[in-house]
Amino acid sequence: MPPKSETQTAATSSGSGDPVSSSMDPIFQILRVIPFSLLRPPRLRLKLPTFTLPSPMTVYALVLLTYFMVVSGIVYDVIVEPPGIGSTQDRATGAVRPVVFMSGRVNGQYIIEGLSSGFMFVLGGVGIVLMDLALDRNRAKSLKVSYASAGISSVVIAYVMSMLFIRIKIPAYLS
Repeated sequence: MPPKSETQTAATSSGSGDPVSSSMDPIFQILRVIPFSLLRPPRLRLKLPTFTLPSPMTVYALVLLTYFMVVSGIVYDVIVEPPGIGSTQDRATGAVRPVVFMSGRVNGQYIIEGLSSGFMFVLGGVGIVLMDLALDRNRAKSLKVSYASAGISSVVIAYVMSMLFIRIKIPAYLS
């Protein structure tokens, strides 16, 4: 017995011409053939559009912006529609004061809370990129020192602020 592909080609080649046209409705066949026997399609001299690749900094900026939006919780903000900031009433004075962090709820956030946390994550990532740029041998020493100090300080600030955010969010964390 021959393989399946050979039997299919043998069955289709034994039919009369095009298998699609043999099973087609005759009215549809007429409607398909007559317009093209009377009309001639125009000769179009269209150029294909040429796309240039974006520069590496453009790609890096788009990736960084996408990363910021993902870690900030933009999808959560669009679906749940939380308020920008919260508010609580002071027990002693009765005054209403703004609250930026939704304390005690790990799976909930205000919009400003997500944006500030996302900014800290991006700041840490940019710090790591700056420290990598400081390792380039072809740069001047003063520029390497500037990159390294800016990168280290960015990573340290991002870490300290992220830990502060976590301690505000979860009061009994690591204590």
